[in-house]
Amino acid sequence: MPRFRVDDAAIDYRIAGQTGPLVVQLHGLTSSRARDAEMGLDLVRALRGHRVLKYDARGHGSSTGTREQASYRWDRLAVDLLALLDHVAPGESVHAIGPSMGTGTLLHAAARDPDRFASFTFALPPTAWGTREAQAEGYRASADLIEEHGIEAFIEQGGTAPVPPALADAPITYPEVSEALLPTIMRAAAASDFPDPAAVAAIRIPTLILAWTGDPSHPLRTATRLHELIGGSRLVVARTPYGVMAWPGLFAEHVITAAT
Repeated sequence: MPRFRVDDAAIDYRIAGQTGPLVVQLHGLTSSRARDAEMGLDLVRALRGHRVLKYDARGHGSSTGTREQASYRWDRLAVDLLALLDHVAPGESVHAIGPSMGTGTLLHAAARDPDRFASFTFALPPTAWGTREAQAEGYRASADLIEEHGIEAFIEQGGTAPVPPALADAPITYPEVSEALLPTIMRAAAASDFPDPAAVAAIRIPTLILAWTGDPSHPLRTATRLHELIGGSRLVVARTPYGVMAWPGLFAEHVITAAT
């Protein structure tokens, strides 16, 4: 697989397809492009006639990273994304989709360079703004747990968390981050937030928002707030696994509609 060097990290990526507009899919915290696919979150699989870029964020999956906490904040991950796009598709306006941390990364990228994007799909928007601090406390506690008792204790703790109804049939998966880097990445997540609401409200790009219910880490409140802020956006909420199964088709429809 090719790698792209950006500052102190090597970003592992893959482009599928030879022709057509470019689509980029990001992933969530502690995940990777392979793990998201295993969880049923390969959200571009229904799209045809496009080139598809998938990559592992720094420190995740097959990409490398350091123990510099600031390099994993969402605003810094947006710099990585824009640099990678400049490398693989200079000057091209791209369609972008990302769950959770991927949504945070895309929002910061939009604030930096909105002309880079032809459409957005924000999947599973995480806690943000007023709800972020409580989640941040949990991330900092998880970082301490990993340092004191190891990654297995973190995995065991995660196994006791309630499962959203839409994930009822999802397979068990494990973090795609090394034990050495995981505390740093968790603390960086605790220090991350969406851009100011005014910056989000300035988005003028066709936007689809995909959410599910029963998940305190990805509350419907955030998705609803994004929908309120971004004029003309569409919000779709999944309440069962069948709702999530419809997401790739909804995304493909959104991309095609945005291009016409």
